[in-house]
Amino acid sequence: MLAGLMMDRPLLTTSLLRHAAQNYGSQPITSRFAAEAPHTYSWRDAWHRVARLAHALDALGVKGGDRVGTLAWNDHRHLELYYALPGIGAVCHTINPRLFPDQITYIINHAEDRFLFVDPMFVPLVEKLWPALKGVEGVVVMTRPELMPAAPGIPNLLCYETLLEDRPESYDWPEFDENTACGLCYTSGTTGNPKGVLYSHRSSVLHAYGVLTAPGMDLRGASSILVVVPLFHANAWGYPYAAAINGGKLVLPGPRLDGKSVYELMEEEKVSVSSGVPTVWLGLLAHMRTTGARFTTLKSVTVGGSALPRAMLEEFEKVHDVSCIQGWGMTELSPVGSLGSLSPEEALLPLEQQHDAKMRAGRPLYGVEMRIIGPDGRDQPHDGLSYGELAVRGPWITRGYYKDEKANAEAFTPDGWFKTGDVAVISPDGAMSIVDRAKDVIKSGGEWISSIDLENAAMSHPSVQEAAVVGVPHPRWVERPLLVIVPRAGHTPDKDALMTHLAGEVAKWWLPDDIVFVAELPHTATGKLLKTELRKRFLSHPLPGTGAAAE
Repeated sequence: MLAGLMMDRPLLTTSLLRHAAQNYGSQPITSRFAAEAPHTYSWRDAWHRVARLAHALDALGVKGGDRVGTLAWNDHRHLELYYALPGIGAVCHTINPRLFPDQITYIINHAEDRFLFVDPMFVPLVEKLWPALKGVEGVVVMTRPELMPAAPGIPNLLCYETLLEDRPESYDWPEFDENTACGLCYTSGTTGNPKGVLYSHRSSVLHAYGVLTAPGMDLRGASSILVVVPLFHANAWGYPYAAAINGGKLVLPGPRLDGKSVYELMEEEKVSVSSGVPTVWLGLLAHMRTTGARFTTLKSVTVGGSALPRAMLEEFEKVHDVSCIQGWGMTELSPVGSLGSLSPEEALLPLEQQHDAKMRAGRPLYGVEMRIIGPDGRDQPHDGLSYGELAVRGPWITRGYYKDEKANAEAFTPDGWFKTGDVAVISPDGAMSIVDRAKDVIKSGGEWISSIDLENAAMSHPSVQEAAVVGVPHPRWVERPLLVIVPRAGHTPDKDALMTHLAGEVAKWWLPDDIVFVAELPHTATGKLLKTELRKRFLSHPLPGTGAAAE
C-alpha cells in the first residue's frame, strides 16, 4: 500500500485543553460545592492550574502508567485531574462513591491505585476503608487548607490546594503513543465484581469528536452545558473533553442534584444544554409541576442510562418546549453509542410520530458499527422486527476488560465484537431500538415481553411518577409481568384504572398480572433501576389466580 504524506501527530487529551485555552480562553467553567462558595474561572485558567497540578503529581512521585483514583463530584478540581493525570502519562481512575463499600475497596485494590483524590465528604468513607486498601500511599482532599477535615485513621492526608501552591503555571507536557492508557472506569457491578474499562488517549479524543458530531446533542461554542451526568462515571458522557474542542461553557453542579437545585442552577448559569439519567429529570420535572416554574434558556436535554419514558419526552417537549433526545451507550463504549435524534424526513412528521421515532435508541455515531445476533447465533436482518443481542465495535469501544480474562471470554464474539447484553432490533433506516436487557426481558409462555415498553406505557398515566416491570415466577406461564409503581405526588393511583389504561397501550397478553405501589424504587449507583433487587423482593409475590408465585 502507498502511505499518505500526512503528519503523524498523536491524539492526546492534553491537546484538547491546550486548544481550549488558546482559542476560547475566556469562556467560563463554573462549579458548585457542598461546603464552598461557587467558583468560576476560564479555560485559560484551567490550563494553568492543570500545569500546577502536573508539577504536584511529579512531586508525589506519580509516574507514567500509575493509576490514581478519584472519589469526587463534578467541580473544577475533578476536571483538572481529567487532564493532568493523563497529561503526564498516568491513568485517571474515576470511582463511583455510590457503590457499596466492598465494591469500592475491590475497585481500588484491583486497579492498584497509588493515590486517591477525594472530596471532603468522602474522607470518612475512605478512613473506614483504609485498613483494607492495599497499595494506596496517600489521600489528597480536594479542598482548601482551612476546610481540611480531620482523619486520624489516614496516615498521609494531603490538601489539594496546598499541593498546588507556588507551582509553575507552565509544564513541559510529554508526547507519547496515543494508545497509552488515559482513564479507567469500572462498571456498576450489579452481578459479580465490577469490571474495569481502560480508555486510551486516542479513544477518548475520537469519542469527543463523535459526541460533537451527534445530531441532537447541540454542543456549540455558545452552549452553556450543565454536566449533570457524573464525572465519576463513564467519562461524564465525554463532556469534559468534547466541550474543550469548541470552547463551550461548562457548568459543574457538585453533589446537589435535586429538582430545585438543578432548576435554580440552570437559571443562574443560563444553561442551554444538559444530559442526565431519568431519575434526575423526574425530580426536575416534578419541581416544575409543583412550582409552576418555566425554563428561560434551556433548549435541549439528553436522557441516558435507562430507557427514556415517553411521558418524560412529552412533558419536556409539549409543556416546556425543550428538545428531548434519548441516548444509548455503556461504560464499555466510552460511553456514547447512538442518539435518537430525528432524520430530516422524520422532523417533518406530525409531533406524535416524531415522538414515536424518538423513543428509539437511535442511529449510531460515526465510528460505531452495530449488528444483531439471534438466538441461533446468526446475524439478524435490519428489518425492525428481527431481534437478538446487540453487538458493537468501533475505535472507542473496549477490546477487553482490565485484568479480567474470565469476563473477556464471555463478552466478545469470536470475531471480536463486543456483546452488549441488550436485546435490540435495527430498522432499515439504521435506527436501533432496545427491546430490553437480556436479563430483564420477561419470557412468558414462550413469548417475550419487553419490560421497557410496559414501563413506558405505565408512565404515560398521569398518576405514575416512576414504574418498573419484573418477571415473577408463574406455575403455568413460567413468568408473568409484575408492575411496580411509584405514585406521582398528590395522586392515589387505582389498579383498575391503570389496567384499563394499559389495555389501550399494549397487547392483552402483555398486561401485568398484578400492580404493586411503593414509596420508591431501588436504583443502581448510576441511577438505573435495580431490577435484581426487585426480583428478589417480589420472588414470592402472590399473583391473582395462582394463590402464590411458583417457588
